[in-house]
Parts: sequence; structure tokens; C-alpha cells
Amino acid sequence: MSENADSTQNRHFLLRRLHSLSGIVPIGVFLIVHLVTNSTIAWGGLNSRVDQEGFGWIDRSIATFQHEVSFINNMPLLLLIEITLWSAIGFHSILGVYYAMSGKGNTGAYKYGGNLRYALQRTTGYFGIFFIFYHVATLRWGWTWLIPGDAVWSHEAASSTFAAALRGSPEEFTAVGMVVAVFYFFGVSSLIFHFANGLWSAAITWGITISRPAQKRWGFMCAGIGASLMILAWMSIIGFATLDYDRAVEVENAMHGEQIHLNSEDALDAVTLTGHDDTDG
Repeated sequence: MSENADSTQNRHFLLRRLHSLSGIVPIGVFLIVHLVTNSTIAWGGLNSRVDQEGFGWIDRSIATFQHEVSFINNMPLLLLIEITLWSAIGFHSILGVYYAMSGKGNTGAYKYGGNLRYALQRTTGYFGIFFIFYHVATLRWGWTWLIPGDAVWSHEAASSTFAAALRGSPEEFTAVGMVVAVFYFFGVSSLIFHFANGLWSAAITWGITISRPAQKRWGFMCAGIGASLMILAWMSIIGFATLDYDRAVEVENAMHGEQIHLNSEDALDAVTLTGHDDTDG
């Protein structure tokens, strides 16, 4: 009986560590890279390497973001990277839901910070899974019926098409577009909190921060990491939601040296979220 108990405890011990590790590598690393890339829409104007005649700050930001997206979508071994990432997300999500369903919080009786963080960790985990599904379904699988105005994302026109998706229309904000933008705001914020708080608990799981002072110091560091990522995320959402769609189109066409934007009727049939599309010129 004791051998079976020890075996079960060892499996639990191993799964706990693999669960925390998968949340950091590769999921956490991808989250950081993703946020840094998207936030270039706000600070990419610092990049002088994409400076062209007539390009101002916003133009360079658009060009920088477009360059990074094109690089990512043309990386060698991209399929292998995606398989690895999705395997980690699936493993982390399934095991995380199991732990959350089997765990018991006591926030009602003891509203201490640790208990509140535990409850938020579960809540943001659930919401984060839903947000990732929506994000990938619309910007990767091409489920345009989930995007206001049937905006179709293309990595060759990443700035303008993502801006249209957050606004609900290329021309102006719509009510549904505002809902999508707010949904993105809370979705990304949930993922960041889940990651930052997970970093703190991972250090305990791995026996790195054993004493309370060590846990407190690491907690401040995790809070700083989370706050920095939140700033990048909010900069990205605000940057795309307020982006001049027509100007983004001009910069994207200038970078590709051709007319890459389709009219609205052809776009739904010709553009896919893997970035393959037909061009007008």
C-alpha cells in the first residue's frame, strides 16, 4: 500500500512541476515575445531601419510591426514551433482545469491576499483559455463570423486588418467593435496575471523560494514583470484600436511594393489566416 502511495505521490510531484514549467516555457516565453512584437505599433517609431521618405513616427511603427509579423510567419521550422506551443498549451490547460476543479478555495472565510490570488489564478485561467480560442479561431483559422464587419486578418496586412477587427470597421468604431476591444483588454490582462502569479507559485513548487522573505521578494519581482507586460499589452490594444486604417494600408502597400489589399467582397474568399492571398496589382 505504501509503495502505491509513494508512486502516486511521485507522479503528482512530477506533474506539478511539468505543469508549472510548461506555463513558463514555452507558453510564457511566447507570451512575452508576442506582447513585445504587438507593442511595436506604439513604440516602433524608434526604429530608424524602416525609415523611408515621408515616413513619420506612426509609419515607422506600422512598418516595424509588419516586418516582425512577416519574419515570424516565415520562420524556419514554424510548424514544429506551433506544434510544440500547442502541445504545451493543451497540457497546461487540461491539467490546470483538473487542479482547479479538484482544489478548494476559502476566500469566503479568509480573504487573505494568497487566497484571492488563488481564486484569480483559477478564474483568469478559465477566461484565458476562452480568449486564446477566440484569438486563434479568428486570426488563424479564419472564423470571420466571430469578427465584427467580417474583417479578415492577413499577416501581409497585419496592422490594418487587426485594427479593423478591434474597431469593428475600417472607417470608425462600432458598438460590436468596442465589445471586441474590451474583450481583448480583459483577455490579455487575464493571461498576464495568470503568467505573473504562476511565476511566483512556480518558484515555490520547484523549491526555489522556501522562506517567507524569499517568497515576498520574488513576489515583488513577479509583480514588476506583470506590470511591465500589462503596459505592453495595453499599449498594443490602444495602438491598434486608434490606428489610422488608411495610413496603415498605405504603409503596408509601400513595404510590399504592390497593392496587397483586396476589396471586401473578394477578401472573404481569397484571404486566409495563414497569410496566402490574391492581390489586385
